[in-house]
Amino acid sequence: MNAQEVIEFAKENNVKFVDLKLVDVPGTLQHLSLPIEELTTELFEEGTGFDGSSIRGFQSIDESDMLLVPDPSTAAIDPVFDFPTLSLFCNVRDPLTQKDYPNDPRWIARKAELFLKSSGVGDLSYWGPEAEFFIFDTARFDQNAHSSYYYVDSDEGIWSTGNEISLTGELSELNQSHKIRHKQGYFPSPPLDTLTDIRNEACLKMADFGITIEKHHHEVATGGQGEIDFKYDTLTKTADNVIILKYIVKNVARENGKVATFMPKPLFDDNGTGMHTHQSIWKNNSNIFSGDGYVGMSETMKYYIGGLLKHAPALLAFCAPTTNSYKRLVPGFEAPVILAYSARNRSACCRIPMYFSNPAAKRIEFRCPDPTANPYLAFSAMLMAGLDGIKNKIDPGKPLDKNLYDLSPSEASKVKQVPGSLDETLNALEKDNSFLLEGDVFTKSFIESWISYKRELEIDPMKLRPHPYEFLLYFDEIGRASCRERV
Repeated sequence: MNAQEVIEFAKENNVKFVDLKLVDVPGTLQHLSLPIEELTTELFEEGTGFDGSSIRGFQSIDESDMLLVPDPSTAAIDPVFDFPTLSLFCNVRDPLTQKDYPNDPRWIARKAELFLKSSGVGDLSYWGPEAEFFIFDTARFDQNAHSSYYYVDSDEGIWSTGNEISLTGELSELNQSHKIRHKQGYFPSPPLDTLTDIRNEACLKMADFGITIEKHHHEVATGGQGEIDFKYDTLTKTADNVIILKYIVKNVARENGKVATFMPKPLFDDNGTGMHTHQSIWKNNSNIFSGDGYVGMSETMKYYIGGLLKHAPALLAFCAPTTNSYKRLVPGFEAPVILAYSARNRSACCRIPMYFSNPAAKRIEFRCPDPTANPYLAFSAMLMAGLDGIKNKIDPGKPLDKNLYDLSPSEASKVKQVPGSLDETLNALEKDNSFLLEGDVFTKSFIESWISYKRELEIDPMKLRPHPYEFLLYFDEIGRASCRERV
């Protein structure tokens, strides 16, 4: 839709408010609402003002005035609100220069798409993320100078078999068991899967945003892990859809008295939450990843994989961007920790799905990302890494068609693994970022700001705080040492 069509659409749907959406640099959805009278063609041309200094990763307080300019192609009726509300994603603009704002994640995604076209490699890229999540019955946590804890609970959790009363029922409702065991939550039917209707409701509300749902299901972990898959689309549009998915799942969970999280590893000793990302490049309406090489892939696709594998340590700064991400990226939980590629093999970080023989379906599944990633930044970074691989003909080596967790010590020593911490991947990004700077998609200042933000506000605070498990390990060590000294 263009601006005038959006205005007519709003009239037809008796819209009362306009909800303008933007995403901050870490990837959190923000919004402001306008009365319907403010929905004019001028709004789409000139935008509306907001305080950029109050948005994480945006302007300093002395340069705070910014503009939100709605993108009419994103218009939809938002089903979360009680009053008829029109939803619009916005681009951020500098009011002085009238140019797109360099730190706006959506602008970075749009620049990545423009760079792909200018490279001559392809016309567009398609993206299909698999966003997983947990829906708990309750979640609480606290951190202060003298205490630290978290507590999550789910009536589905295997640990709740001994509860007398169901968490989700009235006091008179007895626990009827039917709990999902650790690592046995993939595809169970009701009564084990108690969240089907909640996911159904989320899918219907996502459809209100024009998102085509392909399937949804319970995931591997106990305690309410799920996944909703939607149809692939272009880079920026798919990133928009990921933001909407998270928005809808969180709000539907809340409406049903539960709480959703996209945290990569909220439970110990069970599978974490990933966002495996399928991707392909097309030119002249043809999938250039299709060819006559290994499992039907083209040489271009091979080099794209080479770029992903070479730059993976740096990529993870955007694709697995939290300290908690590296609680997920460990062996033993289907986690893609091996920097290799393979057909069908889920232990490799680059997988080539083999569900269908149609050349149009040929794609790469990069399995390292998780849904704490800002999708605009993560997709853009992956595309830039792949294009660098194509440009420089980076050979990824031979595929590894075996369970990579069962490699012999000699074999394992020859295979690289993903970084073991956010600190390590930020160090990698510092050393390896020139591929991101091509076409001015990412800027040097943006990358430096990202690294600084992550270190100062996430890594360093984590280093300073005692962990609850440290009390179990070390609390009585001083006392023991004192006893030994007295003896």
